[in-house]
Amino acid sequence: MMRILVSLICGTIFGAGLYISGMIDPQKVLGFLDIWAITDGGWDPSLALVMAGGLLVAMPIIQFAKNRREPVCGGEMALPTNHKITRKLILGAVMFGTGWGLVGYCPGPAISALAFGQIDTVIFVVAMLAGMMVCKFSRLA
Repeated sequence: MMRILVSLICGTIFGAGLYISGMIDPQKVLGFLDIWAITDGGWDPSLALVMAGGLLVAMPIIQFAKNRREPVCGGEMALPTNHKITRKLILGAVMFGTGWGLVGYCPGPAISALAFGQIDTVIFVVAMLAGMMVCKFSRLA
């Protein structure tokens, strides 16, 4: 029960942070990703501060987790163990970056944005899930 409550609290804080920071607004994200707009003053660097803030919060928590044998709320520790750069990793990063750059959504903010019920968000999430399923059942996974 405690794990569910902690997950709910963390997810709510994460979703609120995405909303407050503007990460669920594809136009704001695309404004950040469009570095060519620096020349005409249209580039929006504010999301770099959001990402830096996320790293500042995550880094000490990751270090704390690495030094534990089991999670605080019980269960199994599931930290990544593979540190190799593989073809699959590069392909996934290219696909992720391409999708983010074309549409302005990455998975977390897209799922959070579903709460607003916009059809373009629903279409993106359905397409994202379909892509995940294709990858899972193909040679790429």
